[in-house]
Amino acid sequence: MKHSNHLQEIKGDVHIRTIEEDATLGLLSQPRSIPPKYFYNATGSDLFEKICKTKEYYPTRKEDEILTQYSSSIIDQVRPVNILEIGSGSSIKTERLLHACNTVDCFPTYSAFDISGDALLAAKTRLDKKFPWLEMSLLLGDYEAGFTHLPRVDGVSLVLFLGSTIGNLARASALVQLRALHGYMSSTDYLLLGYDRVKDERVLNAAYNDQQGLTAAFNLNMLRVLNSRLKGNFVVDGFEHSALYDTYKQQIVMRLVAKSNQKVKLEKLSADFEMQVNEVIQTEISRKFTIETMGDLLSEANFNVVQTFSSTDDYFSLALATCA
Repeated sequence: MKHSNHLQEIKGDVHIRTIEEDATLGLLSQPRSIPPKYFYNATGSDLFEKICKTKEYYPTRKEDEILTQYSSSIIDQVRPVNILEIGSGSSIKTERLLHACNTVDCFPTYSAFDISGDALLAAKTRLDKKFPWLEMSLLLGDYEAGFTHLPRVDGVSLVLFLGSTIGNLARASALVQLRALHGYMSSTDYLLLGYDRVKDERVLNAAYNDQQGLTAAFNLNMLRVLNSRLKGNFVVDGFEHSALYDTYKQQIVMRLVAKSNQKVKLEKLSADFEMQVNEVIQTEISRKFTIETMGDLLSEANFNVVQTFSSTDDYFSLALATCA
């Protein structure tokens, strides 16, 4: 039986801050910051897809390499009844796992959970054509609001948290997210988590400073989002993109740096503030892990790593873990 193209709204338990609340907290105090989720308006999403194809930005390619090589053994080991993907987006990478299901004769259902209804519907249209056997549920919601109301499936679930999304969260937030996931999962379920590895800082810095300037455009587009959604008057040309690897904290920090003194008005917040030359707005962190530091993080969230799959150059890894 096919599921219809029906979006099932998932209610959350945790209050998700509005852009007004995030801007009040982050932009009107020092040091200034805004969460990276606001990057992804139509322009930002389009730029990010282009970034993923640059020669410098390796994570998407490396994760795909791992999935191409190991999907069959992962599916064969887990034999899931259901695959649940957190932040599924266009479900492109998931195809590797679904092809593997054909190979090892294991036909799970697929629950795609994402904040974009359009992405879910487009993924369903594409996957229905490629995998006639697939029953797919479209779960619409923000995973940061928790997993309490996600439907449960009897039997083993393989929970996917791909990309290096976990790296965009500070350690405390990552723990909250992973513990919430642990609370949802049963003792027989598996988690497959993607993460970017610590490596030569030249490789890391290049990945966030591509020669085409796409990451710079992506970062600066945040100001256009703030202008449009908060009725702001940021002068986009008055800022420059900065992304640097902090070897001590093992993370890339992405910022917008003011090139001159500016008076900024945000009408929607009835607020204005001054930015001095060289003052920054932090837009994203991207934490990098060793196999050990990721093991520690998962262990603190009560997961046991069963196996680690890595790209041939150890640039990227997937951890397969069970609930401790």
